[in-house]
Amino acid sequence: MRHSSRQDGVGMLEVLTASGLALAAGLNAWIPLLVLGALDRFTGLVDLPDGWAWLANEWVLLILLALLVVEVVADKVPGLDSLNDIVQTVVRPTAGGLAFGSGVGASTAAVTDPEAFFSSPDWIPIAIGVVLALGVHVAKAVSRPVVNASTAGVGAPVASTLEDLGSVSLAFIAILVPVLVLIALAVMIALVVVVVRRRRDQRRRRRDAPVG
Repeated sequence: MRHSSRQDGVGMLEVLTASGLALAAGLNAWIPLLVLGALDRFTGLVDLPDGWAWLANEWVLLILLALLVVEVVADKVPGLDSLNDIVQTVVRPTAGGLAFGSGVGASTAAVTDPEAFFSSPDWIPIAIGVVLALGVHVAKAVSRPVVNASTAGVGAPVASTLEDLGSVSLAFIAILVPVLVLIALAVMIALVVVVVRRRRDQRRRRRDAPVG
């Protein structure tokens, strides 16, 4: 029983790590993947499963870094940030699926045999990561126009910088102190509630404003 409890504890930490990485991908697709690959290649903090070892390849890391630079710049320009969010609607959930899958050590059967992948449980971690990252991405994409409108665009680079810092923090917390992912998740849910309420209030004010 003790051995089983210990295994359950390790499994729960893996799920928390994977969840934190997927949530981080919802804010910025490339940061958690770059963190995972770099920590595996240059430190002993991460030991990626064989199926995910490609993330630590130097060429993959360079490509991820280049994509990160583009993302960081585009997301800080009012107007362009919303266009970037549209493009990232596919990219961030995909990155979230990869991040979650690597966090729980899922295999990459989809790369070589899609039929075997979907007929096995290997697709489940990927799907969970996609859903988590998509939820964060939608909240981010919905909140950005509100920030831009209420600050005349000045708040875009500030919000984007905070989101990038949040993604970096989540990625490292997920790897180093996965238990704290629960707190991060609670904070993110609270922020989503605030954004939804503000957007609803804005719509109500517009509807009730006198026409004139």
